[in-house]
Amino acid sequence: MLGLPTELFTPIFAIARIAGWSAHRIEELLSAGKIIRPSYKYVGGDSEYKPISAR
Repeated sequence: MLGLPTELFTPIFAIARIAGWSAHRIEELLSAGKIIRPSYKYVGGDSEYKPISAR
């Protein structure tokens, strides 16, 4: 739609991702090589197993 040449698709994608890649690298440098991800806790309730035929 924008009329961009196909050879610019990859560079434009990379430009858009540079901020995220940089943040990832900075986090890695600041935390001694460890990538920190948030922990998660399941908050849903338990449910009984239903066979596929009964779903």
